[in-house]
Amino acid sequence: MIRFDRVVKKFDGGSVAVDNLSFEAQRGEITVLVGPSGCGKTTSLRMINRMIDPTSGQILLDEQPVGQIAPAQLRRGIGYVIQHAGLFPHRTVLDNVATVPRLAGWSKAKARTRAHEVLELVGLPGDYAVRYPSQLSGGQQQRVGVARALAADPSVMLMDEPFSAVDPIVREQLQDEFLRLQRELGKTIVFVTHDIDEAIKLGDKVAVLEVGGRLAQLAEPAYLLAHPINDFVSDFIGRDRGYRALAFQDAPDFPLRPEPTVELGTTPAQARLATSDGWLLVVTDGRPQGWIEPQRITVPIESAMLHRGGTVARNHGPLRAALDAALSAPSRRGVVVDDDGRLLGTVRADEVLRAIDAAERPAIDPADIAPAESP
Repeated sequence: MIRFDRVVKKFDGGSVAVDNLSFEAQRGEITVLVGPSGCGKTTSLRMINRMIDPTSGQILLDEQPVGQIAPAQLRRGIGYVIQHAGLFPHRTVLDNVATVPRLAGWSKAKARTRAHEVLELVGLPGDYAVRYPSQLSGGQQQRVGVARALAADPSVMLMDEPFSAVDPIVREQLQDEFLRLQRELGKTIVFVTHDIDEAIKLGDKVAVLEVGGRLAQLAEPAYLLAHPINDFVSDFIGRDRGYRALAFQDAPDFPLRPEPTVELGTTPAQARLATSDGWLLVVTDGRPQGWIEPQRITVPIESAMLHRGGTVARNHGPLRAALDAALSAPSRRGVVVDDDGRLLGTVRADEVLRAIDAAERPAIDPADIAPAESP
């Protein structure tokens, strides 16, 4: 556990970066610090591993004040991931990852064996180990940064906007991979981001900081979305917070409609016979690939013809995914699949909205309703 106890940080000139900050990051959880520029997120993070020391107050790691631990010793026991990975360009990926174990006194053979293990863990097996950072994509470099932070098997990890320097698609992939790793490893993680969507997706708890390093609210993502404590938190979360909150509600058993489908290679005549609707779903081995407009095609269906814009929702997944699937599909029919990605059917937005309304309105027992008094 990491505990901030009335921590203040003032820099030369009197500017206050962190003001009387108190909160706990629980063991085995991801605590996300989020807020606008100048709110002290990175300063707070860097005080945990003593890259910056507080002006007053204290930070405790498993009830031991970090100020009582030598900085080098402290840092060797904490994984640290930054925005641009911070890899040594002249070292191979393997040697980059083995850096912290070697600093901790591990033998070269043991450190390299561990480096291979964590590279496999983050999805960079085989010959990635002998490449140099310049030979990797931005997303791959960030994976190496995470692997390096994991190499000495720290119980605590600090992550400072680690995914913000990559494109949105790679960023989402890295977030998903990060959550998978956390489910396996159960580290205590303090994660800094300026992106409220990333905070909501990754955090077990989210700490919203105001400019000047003051804690506005600390809560679980679902509670934060439903109950922002003041106007600042409400405005920072954004006006679509009700939609985001649907990510924490499981979809019920929708009345899924069987959807006519065709395979790639189907002729125009066969496609038009398959449906009387303006849209038709294309599948491969039972897995949705995209939509076509049968009346518009004149040659056998190819993948280049597919409209792939619609979200695919998993059965009993989040209500948000189901609603987005219905709204984003060109046919306005949300595609729902099982855990193996095979088509189960489709659902319309009005059906999802009725499920949302039913989930938010508790059933009323007629016996609980008092009869009206006679005039």
